[in-house]
Amino acid sequence: MFDRVAPLLFVLLWSSSFVAAKVGLVHLSPLLFVAVRLAGCAVVLVATMLVLRRSWRPLRNWRWLHCGIAGASLNAIGLMAPHVGLLLVPAAQIALVQSLTPLLTALLGVVLLHEHLRPRQWLGLALGMAGVGLVVGHAALDSPTRFAGLVLAFIGVLGLVAGTLYFGRFCRGVPLLPGAAAQFLAAAAVSAAGAWLLETPRAVWTASSVSAAAWNTLMVSLGGMCLYSAMLARGTAARVSANFYLVPGTAAFLAWALLGEGLTALSIAGLVVASAGCWLVSSKSRA
Repeated sequence: MFDRVAPLLFVLLWSSSFVAAKVGLVHLSPLLFVAVRLAGCAVVLVATMLVLRRSWRPLRNWRWLHCGIAGASLNAIGLMAPHVGLLLVPAAQIALVQSLTPLLTALLGVVLLHEHLRPRQWLGLALGMAGVGLVVGHAALDSPTRFAGLVLAFIGVLGLVAGTLYFGRFCRGVPLLPGAAAQFLAAAAVSAAGAWLLETPRAVWTASSVSAAAWNTLMVSLGGMCLYSAMLARGTAARVSANFYLVPGTAAFLAWALLGEGLTALSIAGLVVASAGCWLVSSKSRA
């Protein structure tokens, strides 16, 4: 049951984060937005550890450092650059660039984690890449500003890929709650340093900005990334990260419905091709 429901819920939560971020960035500077989001996650997780009286012992023998490195890559680097990109590019196109995560994860997972992909999964990765390229390639040629935003989104992809592979190599044996607490503490520290050093923080706390920050903190970063970590612990990096192929189409639909961003025929075609790739990569082998 978990293997069927968790990917769909993750895709919906992760897709909604782009829409919420667009709303929040009207009143908050991007790196501050990320820092607030990750600091809130860290506070909730540490409080949960204390209330439930969970032991920190699973983080001994330098496991806390491994979880911190994975968390800083996944959550800090993976979010900071794309949030700056959201000021330049529509939400759906940022989501499309993040669909490159499965391809890079699969390629590096084969080399570094000794994971194996069947021919149909390689075909799925190729289809996913083609679906992303339909939209991203056109956007990059259309506007230098959009190209800069897409480059920032790709930096976030590198953070997601590095964090995913690092987690798969060093953190799979750590229980979810203490591991997540260590990840978000490190991510909050890195993002706070980024907001302090790389931008002039700006914040106007309105109902919409508070709601956007709360949604991305509780539902996306806590709910979505805990789901992601749980799926990584149960499956290969390539199969889990393949769910990112479904995010662009979902984000495009939510941005169209809630923000009025255009949903073109090219975006729909990219969604269909990328979704087919996701199905091929995620499908289980026959007995």
